[in-house]
Amino acid sequence: MDAYTLFLFYQLIISLILSTASADCPISSCGQSLRINIRFPFRLIDRQSKNCGYPGFDVRCVDPSTMLIDLPTSGDFGVRSIDYRSQSMRIYDPLNCLPARLSKLDLSNSPFSASYNKEYTLLRCPSGTRLDGFTPIGCLSNSSSLVIAIGSESFLTSMTRNRTDCRVDGVARIPMMDQPDQNVVTSQLDEDITLTWGTPDCRRCEADGVSCGFANRSTQGTKCFFNGGEPKGAGIFRIIAFAIALPAMAASIAIACFMCMKDRQDQLMSNRRITNFNSTTVNLEDVILPPRIVGLDQETIESYTKVVLGESKRLPGHDDALCPICLSEYHVMEMVRCIPECLHCFHAECIDEWLKVNGTCPICRNSPSPLHVES
Repeated sequence: MDAYTLFLFYQLIISLILSTASADCPISSCGQSLRINIRFPFRLIDRQSKNCGYPGFDVRCVDPSTMLIDLPTSGDFGVRSIDYRSQSMRIYDPLNCLPARLSKLDLSNSPFSASYNKEYTLLRCPSGTRLDGFTPIGCLSNSSSLVIAIGSESFLTSMTRNRTDCRVDGVARIPMMDQPDQNVVTSQLDEDITLTWGTPDCRRCEADGVSCGFANRSTQGTKCFFNGGEPKGAGIFRIIAFAIALPAMAASIAIACFMCMKDRQDQLMSNRRITNFNSTTVNLEDVILPPRIVGLDQETIESYTKVVLGESKRLPGHDDALCPICLSEYHVMEMVRCIPECLHCFHAECIDEWLKVNGTCPICRNSPSPLHVES
């Protein structure tokens, strides 16, 4: 087994190790305008597979600044923020009339809930009615009538008794995380709603700073992962595997090179014996040696694509989670460089040093052509 074969063999081992740590469900988002990371238990429809999200947590992007979630029997709501540690989500009405949605809000068929509910009675009065201390709800009122929300039974009784021209128009229940203040008399009902979820319970994973995902899709059980795809505890195994594989690879290559040189010397001695036997002189200059692999010049290296990673950490080439040279994760605002033809990407400083002494891609061993840029 020669040095090149050994290199490919250990490259395959490293790739297999890396593949166990790669994220099958990378973090996604709607865009720079809406800085919400979409990850388990939420799933971005059409961008992430069904294994990446828990049932009932599907979201979709309408534009870079709007993300919607469909609550069964209640319709679409905009998602303002997601707190994975407290397992809570703030939602709003994308049509800017939340009071009209509250009377039909039903969380019974969704994975979300609220600790408390504050009930308001919607009272519709003719336009021009004097409503001291009450502010009409703009999206429910019109030129002929005004709608106010009353959260006190005594005030409601007083309003309907003293103003016979006002009638009850419905009831709105606002989900709340904290015990509602019973002294609150009225509200515009336009504040975001905060909902929580208990299943799946990923709070332990979030507290440990690791990802959460399905342990068994059929039973919908969950467990903690490192880097989005590696079970908790497997990180130690990966470190040990690298600690064993890398020195073993270096030692094997050194042994292979030594054996290769020894075989070459033995072949040369054999050729000399044959030459002496046939009384033919062979000069060393006539021996054709294999070409020596050298690195690339700085101008050629600089001609390869070089980009700064954004929030999504998406690479312009193969979307790997780790740099194959230094085996470190990519981070936001890091500089990466990609080799043309094969589109393998690396940390810029790692691949620059490699290409100065090796003219081939560290992964596929292809010799890329330089990109000529007109001055």
